[in-house]
Amino acid sequence: MSRTVLLTFTLCYMGMGSASLAADRPNLIFVLSDDIAQGDVGAYGQQLIQTPNIDRLCREGTRYLSAYTGTSVCAPSRSSFFTGLHMGHCPTRANREIQPEGQRPLPPNMVTIGKILKSAGYKTATMGKWGMGMFDTPGSPLKNGIDHFFGYNCQRHAHSYFPTYLYNDDQRIAIPENANGKKQVYAQNLIQQDVLKWVDRNAGGPFFLFYAVTLPHGKFEIDDQGIYKNRQWTEREKNYAAMVTRLDSDLGGLVELLKKKGIARKTLIVFAGDNGSSFNPKTPIGNRFNQTMDGKLRGFKRGMYEGALRQAAFAWWPGTVPAGRVTDEPWAFWDLLPTFAELAHAKLPTGSQPDGYSLVDFLKGGPAPTRDYFYWELHEGRNHIQAIRWGDWKAVRPKASGPVELYDLAKDVGETTNLAAEHPELVARAVALMNGARTPDPDWPDPATAAPVQKKPRKKARKKK
Repeated sequence: MSRTVLLTFTLCYMGMGSASLAADRPNLIFVLSDDIAQGDVGAYGQQLIQTPNIDRLCREGTRYLSAYTGTSVCAPSRSSFFTGLHMGHCPTRANREIQPEGQRPLPPNMVTIGKILKSAGYKTATMGKWGMGMFDTPGSPLKNGIDHFFGYNCQRHAHSYFPTYLYNDDQRIAIPENANGKKQVYAQNLIQQDVLKWVDRNAGGPFFLFYAVTLPHGKFEIDDQGIYKNRQWTEREKNYAAMVTRLDSDLGGLVELLKKKGIARKTLIVFAGDNGSSFNPKTPIGNRFNQTMDGKLRGFKRGMYEGALRQAAFAWWPGTVPAGRVTDEPWAFWDLLPTFAELAHAKLPTGSQPDGYSLVDFLKGGPAPTRDYFYWELHEGRNHIQAIRWGDWKAVRPKASGPVELYDLAKDVGETTNLAAEHPELVARAVALMNGARTPDPDWPDPATAAPVQKKPRKKARKKK
């Protein structure tokens, strides 16, 4: 199905007075953790890394076992959230770097969640990592409905946790304490302070906060290893565990502020990872923290298996989201735009057609919306891969122009048994769904027909004379 997404932006309210709207609409917070895996979180079974605040919020809200990301790397994943489009239609379907700083920007006049909520009267902010366009491009956060930005615009820049500068809106602010290789100011301290300051200032609401936390993405740096300092682990393992726990404590600080301001029951928090762990679970650090959860999920970042696509996720909204609920019903990042729009009583722009479905009833305890499929693709380097899920069936094309694999997630969530040879009719259906799910784009070759990656021949070792 084709989608028209480049539109002149217009928005109107759903026939309600502004006073009743203000009283009825919740504050909306999406916390996106960079590279965290399900297996990193205590509520999902992690035993070595402490995440007491996330675990408590999962108990006080609803925890999701099948919350799907946009795709399995940073920029397209958050672009899917921000545009409400899956990877068959999203304008960004890979990480694409721009020198000297920034990533491929969102196109002009894009319908975004920021524009929708700002036009509906919400105060809007993004803190952390942006990755969807520098300030002089149409992908700037300030051109996409965001009133205030603080943090890293560029993903490469965000690899440093002791940077020499950050951005306050579009103004570069120097951090001289980190110059010349010194590491005195941890960026997350500044970002968390800005989050709390902004929420405190806008507690009268309604507000929308996209808290794009860089933790625990590499490189793996922390200003205090805390309770892990004396563990008999590698420095990398100590740092990684401390980064996850730091993420947890900062989320706890945000919730504490919401309670202090008396707005917890007026605020929805949705938390998720953005693309699965950056560690191969077979590596020492992946094995240390059991990121596959004893082999439950296969795969990790940059893949199309469930370990790359399913995220640690919960929703918390006291008095509205059921406490203690755990559900395996699936949803995806592109559902959040229509969900937040409905909660804000905002109509989508005329002619726009997001791929997502509103989750409002699902959040409140009802069933997840029914749909034809979930679709993903990814274009990393010269490889082009894709996956699709319909019902409990999942098809994966792990290599460009390669064969399609087929898995029954109801019986094999770990994707251990390829059933393609046994069900050619389902493989044919999967291919048809994949073909129908994507809009052709010269920037994003069709994974079914793209040139496969050729392995470079290994050089023969010279024989010693």
